[in-house]
Amino acid sequence: MDDPVDKPLVTVAVPSYNQGRYLNAALESIFAQNVPVEVYVADGGSTDESIEVIRRWETQLAGWRSCKDMGQSSAINEAIAKGSAPFVCWLNSDDWLLPGALKNLVEALQLNPAAPMVYGRVWNYAESTGKTRPVLVRPFSEWWMAQFCIVSQPGALIRRTAWNAVEGVDESLHMTMDYDLWWRLYKILGPLKFVDSFVATNREHDATKTSTRRKEHYREAMGVVRRHYGRLPLKWWIAQPYSVWYRSMMKH
Repeated sequence: MDDPVDKPLVTVAVPSYNQGRYLNAALESIFAQNVPVEVYVADGGSTDESIEVIRRWETQLAGWRSCKDMGQSSAINEAIAKGSAPFVCWLNSDDWLLPGALKNLVEALQLNPAAPMVYGRVWNYAESTGKTRPVLVRPFSEWWMAQFCIVSQPGALIRRTAWNAVEGVDESLHMTMDYDLWWRLYKILGPLKFVDSFVATNREHDATKTSTRRKEHYREAMGVVRRHYGRLPLKWWIAQPYSVWYRSMMKH
């Protein structure tokens, strides 16, 4: 019989596509965590060095595949469904976890049995400048979540029972599947629990979907807020033109 201590506590999905230059750091950060994990890499058929990186970690992975798929949201659902650990998360292949992150988040979920999910603070690393700043993350409130996505995805950990109850991420969304997930977890299962410590780093670079598809990102996010909050706060009408038009002009 397996020793229960050795059974994975966290299923980690790693969706990736042509992110080989970052993938090794992401996997290294996961396997450096001091909790047992089961890691599934869902690669969308990369043509860069990704497969070489995956094979380097193959003996430690619970599973992986590389083929054309239906996109990031579908890949996340697929990978998490392959696991069985009581807590789940995903880490995009260009982000990384900080030491002790999963232990901190697992303990928070164990101490707060009513919370469907916990989330911590996250750094944003701008590859173009080498500068690091904190992402806007706040203790949970519905009002604040309607103004901003106050949960940064790399810093979130979810109960598998909660994940199953809301049926994972919405595969029709390609930019804001995480924002929509936080809303559904809250609306169906109750408030999310904030952990006041830094647990991950989000890498900002020119190839991210947030950078290259900013208009689509805002359109999806505004739809998410309307659907779950019932109306769209004024902030969104002010922020969208600044973020979509002015910031894009500043790059040129």
